Amino acid sequence: MLSRTVRSLAVPIVLACMVLTAQEPQAPQKLNLVIVEGEGAINNIKLRTARETIVQVEDQNHKPVAGAVVVFLLPGNGPGGAFVNGSKSATVVADNTGRAVMPRMQLNSAGGRYEIKVHASHQGLEADAIIAQSSIAAAGGLSTGAIVGIVAAVAAAGVIAAVVATRSSGNSTAPSTPTPPTSPSGTIGVGSGIVIGPPR
Repeated sequence: MLSRTVRSLAVPIVLACMVLTAQEPQAPQKLNLVIVEGEGAINNIKLRTARETIVQVEDQNHKPVAGAVVVFLLPGNGPGGAFVNGSKSATVVADNTGRAVMPRMQLNSAGGRYEIKVHASHQGLEADAIIAQSSIAAAGGLSTGAIVGIVAAVAAAGVIAAVVATRSSGNSTAPSTPTPPTSPSGTIGVGSGIVIGPPR
């Protein structure tokens, strides 16, 4: 009789424990760092604007890990910059979606490519990522070299189109003299964009 009573009490207790265990969120076994925004960003030194950089911390099942500690580390020298307080590192706690937004960065005057190192940690687990960015010193986002390259590419495309047009129009038996392509003339203005117009 006693054993039957003990058994009748033990079964509900075991079932209750199983239900409670199943409802508890499982601790992550692995951390992943996903770059949401900022990879390959080109920042403008003259406008002193830096693109927003965001990462997301996920577990092994790609579910967000809230409360993870994320550290952003800027380059010690060369292109890049510092955070508003002058530091090269900043610590952020991931929100409920597992996302961490890097604090605003003040660009330095050095142009070129650089890397931002990111480290996340949560309950003894760690993950690392590297975000590649670059800075340019041109107003309007284009360097003089980039503008010259764009104009040269447009001119080359015009020459190729003229040659193709003269060759493809040769369906008649009469020989035709191809017209030499004319190079574009005009003025190029650097600043807010590219201006092509007749020479003044």
